[in-house]
Amino acid sequence: MDIQILFILIVFGFLAAFIDSVVGGGGLISIPALLATGMPPSIALGTNKLASSFGSFTSALSFIRSRKVDKNIVAKLFPLSFLMSIGGAFVATKLPPEYLKPLAIIMLSLVLIYTLFKKDWGDISTYQKLNLKQLILFVIAIGFIGFYDGFLGGGTGSFLLFGFLMIGFDFLSAAGNAKVLNFASNLGALLLFIILGHVNYTYGLSMGAAMIAGSYAGSQFAIRKGVSYVKVLFVCVTVLLIGKNIFDYVKEYL
Repeated sequence: MDIQILFILIVFGFLAAFIDSVVGGGGLISIPALLATGMPPSIALGTNKLASSFGSFTSALSFIRSRKVDKNIVAKLFPLSFLMSIGGAFVATKLPPEYLKPLAIIMLSLVLIYTLFKKDWGDISTYQKLNLKQLILFVIAIGFIGFYDGFLGGGTGSFLLFGFLMIGFDFLSAAGNAKVLNFASNLGALLLFIILGHVNYTYGLSMGAAMIAGSYAGSQFAIRKGVSYVKVLFVCVTVLLIGKNIFDYVKEYL
């Protein structure tokens, strides 16, 4: 264990969790930091899942305590996100995750465009009970996002938040619901990584401790600042995710 590397991981873990606690995207910071230690990509991904599970749990708990989570909905969807994430992580061990990158770029771009053009979208909650067709489509979408988190991961928080916005939640409540399900998908993927032995516990637990602090600070800041802060952060992180995915995709084929 290198103390200097450990310190860097703790700092970057806090920053990643502060952002990730609301709209996701913390992997943009934490995964490159773990890769910079020289560990193999599979170990970096597994270690990141360990650390981010602590962060997403802390953030989810903060939103639950602030009554920004619809417990009835997330309790029913939690097992789905958990199981689908295990399936996605398993498929990722058989197929290169790059297969989903073009789709991720397109989906994130559509999310961004829709959010920018819907000026007052998500300012207030208009959620009402879903009819059967809406419910089926929503469950399918949540299941796919859980699978995506296990398979590739980048943008999961944005996709989950967008899904809850689509059925009428405001940005803050959508963020709270999204973090609970994001914890479920993190936990599912982590389970498979542990079974496969793809986790560095020393770095993962150290970064996880920093992510607990970062997630608590970020979620509390968002709860105090309200919907407008979450909306701006959501747009900024989505833009960064699109740019990162495009950069990785172009670099791979040049």
